[in-house]
Amino acid sequence: MNLILTVLEIVAPVFLVAGVGFAWVKAGFEYRIQFVTRLGVNLAVPCLIFTALMKSDADLNELGRLTLAGFAGYLLIGAVGWSLLKLLKLDIRSYLAPFIFGNTGNLGVPMALFAFGQAGLDGAVVLLSITALLSFTWGIWLVAGEGALGKMAQEPMIWATLLGALFLAMGWETPGFVTDTLELIGQMAIPLMLLTLGVAVARLTPGRVVTAVGLSIVKFALCALIGYAMARAFGLSGALFGVLVLQMAMPVGVSSYLLAEKYEADSGAVAGFVVVSTLVSVIGLPLLLTMLV
Repeated sequence: MNLILTVLEIVAPVFLVAGVGFAWVKAGFEYRIQFVTRLGVNLAVPCLIFTALMKSDADLNELGRLTLAGFAGYLLIGAVGWSLLKLLKLDIRSYLAPFIFGNTGNLGVPMALFAFGQAGLDGAVVLLSITALLSFTWGIWLVAGEGALGKMAQEPMIWATLLGALFLAMGWETPGFVTDTLELIGQMAIPLMLLTLGVAVARLTPGRVVTAVGLSIVKFALCALIGYAMARAFGLSGALFGVLVLQMAMPVGVSSYLLAEKYEADSGAVAGFVVVSTLVSVIGLPLLLTMLV
């Protein structure tokens, strides 16, 4: 009973805040998602990443192993996902990138924070940066047949990660008033990401729901299993072990739908994958957390 209550305390705030965003749109209120997304991605999230890394007490070797495990895990998910989609004769351009890259930002960061505290946040921002880097290169290539290295270099999240890692490695800290300012801005990130997730899901029009149901269940189980295997293989322990498994199991992010729309893949099918996988995670993530916390 205590374990169930602990898990509910972790997941309830995450899904309730996302639910507020969903209800806000359904009630007919305005939500300028493009503005809020830019504010979050270009300002709030980079501040969160930088300050979390700079002030982290995590061992650099541990974070290094987490980084390697993250890259290896996503490559393995990509290989298995490609084989599965080929077997099922589903469109690779539409389904593979969403199958690989979960919602490590809007949903993954707050879930890791509530589940594992500051250590969870430290690990989550590392994995968020990995998915951002891979999404702007490999992810775009899968959907569009071309990369976006130039765009990746313009992403504040990438530079925030590099600077945060440098400050952590060197033991540097920004002046107190600067740190307080950056932390204050970064505190916007989690509620903004969750509200935006709810808004985005509310505005999507799902397609091919039956296919999405099957893929969502397989994605959740497979990615959690690969996350567990990679955590064991790279010798992770404690919070970082749990964070890797949790982040790998995240549902499809709304960014996958935006990429499909931009590069003329089957955006309706991807929208269905986003919505259904998010609903699957409402059940799946609490069950997974009972094994991790």
